[in-house]
Amino acid sequence: MTITRRQFMRLAAASAAAPALSSIASAQTYPLRPVRIISAFAAGGPNDVLARLIGQGLMERLGQPFLVENRPGAAGNIGTEAVVRSSPDGHTLLLVGPTNTINTTFYPRLNFDFLRDIVPVAGISREASVVVVHPSFPAKTVSEFIAYAKTNPGKINMASAGNGAASHVSGELFKMMAGVDLVHVPYRGGAPALTDVLSGQVQVFFAPLAASIEYIRAGQLHALAVTTATRSEALPGIPTVDEFVPGYEASSIYGLGAPRNTPADIVRKLNVEANAFLSDPKTKARFAGFGSLPMPMTPTDFSNLVAAETKKWAKVVKFAGMKPD
Repeated sequence: MTITRRQFMRLAAASAAAPALSSIASAQTYPLRPVRIISAFAAGGPNDVLARLIGQGLMERLGQPFLVENRPGAAGNIGTEAVVRSSPDGHTLLLVGPTNTINTTFYPRLNFDFLRDIVPVAGISREASVVVVHPSFPAKTVSEFIAYAKTNPGKINMASAGNGAASHVSGELFKMMAGVDLVHVPYRGGAPALTDVLSGQVQVFFAPLAASIEYIRAGQLHALAVTTATRSEALPGIPTVDEFVPGYEASSIYGLGAPRNTPADIVRKLNVEANAFLSDPKTKARFAGFGSLPMPMTPTDFSNLVAAETKKWAKVVKFAGMKPD
């Protein structure tokens, strides 16, 4: 059969439009089955809690279960790699956390490139930390703490949830910007670090606000400052570190990511639904209960934020000479 030039052009146009039409169709029917959200840490921690919250919200809005699967190990790298290697169809997502932006530089040889291999889908929240000391510690403000540290170099122990953890880099950023010498004491998680600050075994901890707020309210810990750029609604009377060390900011950002090559229409659909859930007053109130700030934003804005955080922590890792255990 002879094909005329006009028929050929129509076939060519239809062929060119097929991928776009296929993408639109996939977004219209997505999700086709339950979606996995990989949390790269053990159940019960902030990653797990946020994964379950956003999963519940997306399930209610999209009509399919969003199931949290915990894949702990290697400071989040095992779970992240599992998502990188999964099918890019929107049915496997990553709960992106602060370790993803830290690990890019902290681990010199990874089996993936986070910025290249994970597509930012949606922001979820920004989590404040708070600089806490035992009530018996002589410094009661950040200015007093800096002055005391400079007259006692190498004599203040700084706890962290582990080498390369968010609490570690937050403290190293403070050391870099304030010009003080603190001795890093890594623990196997935030709970034992907090326990030793409560008992006075170590002097300072850049602690997650959600984990420390009740101890602060009970007077068992003294809060010097929060690490976000603005004061926390949960502790409005506590200043920011930035008020004493201009430019300091060290919050933990969380969001959703997907494997590279996930269709853009599916990413947009997830983003719209996640933002709608995060903008709901009930969600905001629930997040505020544990000192968290919902962070709805476009995929592009979240991508830019992830890139900026990665660049910031790369400078800290290099300044402090941080290396994996």
